Amino acid sequence: MVLSGKTAIVTGGSSGIGESIVRLFASQGANVVIADQNGKEASGVADHLKSEGYNAIAVKTDVSREEEVRLLIQETVRRFGQIDIVVNNAAVIMPKYLEEFEEEEWDRIFNVNLKSVFLMVKHSIAKLKETRGSIVNMSSLNGLIGQKMNPVYAATKGGMNAITKSLALDYAPFGVRVNSICPAGVSTPLLKQWIREQDDPAKTVQDLNDMHALGRPATSEEVAQAVLFLAGETSGFVTGVVLPVDGGASLGY
Repeated sequence: MVLSGKTAIVTGGSSGIGESIVRLFASQGANVVIADQNGKEASGVADHLKSEGYNAIAVKTDVSREEEVRLLIQETVRRFGQIDIVVNNAAVIMPKYLEEFEEEEWDRIFNVNLKSVFLMVKHSIAKLKETRGSIVNMSSLNGLIGQKMNPVYAATKGGMNAITKSLALDYAPFGVRVNSICPAGVSTPLLKQWIREQDDPAKTVQDLNDMHALGRPATSEEVAQAVLFLAGETSGFVTGVVLPVDGGASLGY
């Protein structure tokens, strides 16, 4: 088990990609802290993992609020004594044209998607330096290339990629690695719900398949495997990397 004895915090860990990361990390021996604003769902995932013999706790957390993040870090250290891995996965998305945004909507997306990275790193970095740990930021292909009707989300993910590189430089002297992952389409419950809401769901599925050179979106488990690689010692000489996990969606003309 490649994460045996490690303690990992996964934000937005109660569903979708986050839940897959949590389950994979637990199966690889990690103590997992599920930080999510939906405390009920997070507790459900933690309880299921504990019933299978894994070490997991849920901490209801709004990662855009500094006091809640500070308490999350304190609780993690109280329960497990250390922090080895932080996965900044929590995010919200609001696809529409820029002129349709209200100021409070802009602020919410930036606070959840990008301010949360600032807060999580600020309050965990002292412990990560002690363990020479790893930070993995869940970005998006939108942070590397544009997408129609999604400018604000893309801006947050572009910012995440930039801060990843800067943090990698700042914390390399302490042995702390910082990387980000950029998925394209990922088959999560949220994506499936969005497909059902489209005028032509069948065409939407075909369009999603066609945009990936491999002919389909990723599974959340496949993205979780990439996170595991960057979080663990197998990638011990990898830092400052912005890794597309996109099935070839960024290729071609």
